Amino acid sequence: EAVKTALQNNSNVKMAEWDIKAANANFRQTGAAFLPQVNLDYTAMSTNNPLNAFGFLLQQRIVTAADFDPAKLNDPGTSQDYSAKAEVKLPILNMDMIYAHKGAKAQEEALTYKAQRTRQYIEYEVKKAYSQLQFSYLAREVLQKSLADVKQIHQSVVNFQNQGLVQKSDVLNAQVQVNTIETALAKAESNIRNASDGLRLLMGLPMGGEAYSVDSLAQKAILPASEKIAPTRSDLMALGKALDASNFMVKSAKMTFLPRINAFGAYQFNDGKPLKFGADSYLLGINMSWNIFSGNQNKNKVRAYQFQSNRMAEELTLQKNQGQMELDKTKRDLNDSQVEISKQQASVDQADEALRITANRFKEGLANTTDLLMAQAQLSRQKLQWAQAVMAYNITRSYLEFITKSE
Repeated sequence: EAVKTALQNNSNVKMAEWDIKAANANFRQTGAAFLPQVNLDYTAMSTNNPLNAFGFLLQQRIVTAADFDPAKLNDPGTSQDYSAKAEVKLPILNMDMIYAHKGAKAQEEALTYKAQRTRQYIEYEVKKAYSQLQFSYLAREVLQKSLADVKQIHQSVVNFQNQGLVQKSDVLNAQVQVNTIETALAKAESNIRNASDGLRLLMGLPMGGEAYSVDSLAQKAILPASEKIAPTRSDLMALGKALDASNFMVKSAKMTFLPRINAFGAYQFNDGKPLKFGADSYLLGINMSWNIFSGNQNKNKVRAYQFQSNRMAEELTLQKNQGQMELDKTKRDLNDSQVEISKQQASVDQADEALRITANRFKEGLANTTDLLMAQAQLSRQKLQWAQAVMAYNITRSYLEFITKSE
């Protein structure tokens, strides 16, 4: 339930999804390389410039012989022109934009894989926080049992003192042990709240509220793991797509050395009165532009993109090697944790037996208070160390599951 809630509400997951949407918008933006551009405008102009005034007459197609009178040509007075115009631009061949479009698509795919890896990481973090909360509850349980035992020992020592069988120092030692465990128990309560808050943050829920209830800490089943990192792991796939995007940008920069071919057209109305559409005209054409030399700007842009692509390829190699190293180390850590759990379980059993023997000897007057308190503290310590070993095993197992997941 915690994992499901986190994948829906976690802020990192949401930010990764917004990154995908932004990349998709950028990809669609580069689609302008294939789509026409249409522009409409309406312009009102007034002038007494002889050249422009005669141009208005030509555009409105109302030129008469009288308009060629030199006096009128030199002093036309004020003329108006109202123009409605539709312009269309159609890309035909722009190789640099084609590769830029492919690069934007690869970048979107890279962010999609990155978001998937983010979700997998948040799932691991939730499992880790959950294990820590389980340990916090078990630690409190161990300390509560230990406190009850020490209080019982303290009461027995007080009774023995009243009978003149032990010294006051024995009572004080027992009281010190009670105080120590009560302090540890208070910290354990705080750890439960802290672990709950950490889990709540991962789930994207408001801070505050009661501590979460969880099931008891127990060792998870052994997870079979592969010997090699899967090449389809999401973060590796993300880097691979980022490398593809970088290579496309190199090709796009190289294509700027080629000419661009675009078509254009315009349809226009001109009239001497507003909101009138008297004379119409059109203009069609194809344009080829070729930037032969731009001060080495394009050349250096290609080099810059190429260096970035080389760096990306090196990063991908490094990520694969680091992933393999993490896999090998995590498998060794998991084996070490398994051994530690077995040893700690044996230590718990031995400490429990040692406490039982010491308690019997204490009742018979063959062991002192210090021996009994030490035996009890040893059992409590071994139980906590066993719980820590189980928690470490479960977290390591979750991490192994995380680093071996493929997309």
